Amino acid sequence: MPKIKLTKTELKSQQDSLKQFTRFLPTLQLKKQQLQLEMRSSSARLKENEVEQEKTRLRLNAWLALFGDEQGTELLPELLSLKSIASDVSNIAGVNVPIFIKANFEVADYDLFKLDSWIDDAVEMLKELISLQEAHKILEEQHRLLARELRTTTQRVNLFEKVKIPECKENIRCIRIYLGDLDTAGVVRSKIAKRKSQEAQQL
Repeated sequence: MPKIKLTKTELKSQQDSLKQFTRFLPTLQLKKQQLQLEMRSSSARLKENEVEQEKTRLRLNAWLALFGDEQGTELLPELLSLKSIASDVSNIAGVNVPIFIKANFEVADYDLFKLDSWIDDAVEMLKELISLQEAHKILEEQHRLLARELRTTTQRVNLFEKVKIPECKENIRCIRIYLGDLDTAGVVRSKIAKRKSQEAQQL
């Protein structure tokens, strides 16, 4: 801890700092709680997405198995290509995070008379699966950004609670003791000087 000046000016400075830290701490604690709640929600969204991915994957595999068409397995990726991802930015607990809107696809032209009728449904399911996978990437980025902000906010809360506020209180205590001792010494010197003056007048 750096050495402080034992003066009235420093006392005021320490008192002002203590007021500032004490005023900001509840805001930081509230933000920490909000971020903890958002982290739980973020984890739940990731889990929900993974469950949906697995369900869609099973449905798609069931279609392919039902029709026993190996050609479909090879053909689907050729028919469908991911063109772009539409996303936005939202503020969650003071953190700007990306939000998934939709995946845009390009479907190749194909002859409905040459291919099995289930291809249309399989293409839609593949769209759904890829959309879920792309949404998962954005959900992971949300989670990462929220986790980083929570870590930073927790560090600030700990700094205020465990370092800055106790440090200011201890500095104020030390300065008050020192200034109190100076006042006491001043009173004693004044009394001694007064007594000597009275003794000198009596001579």
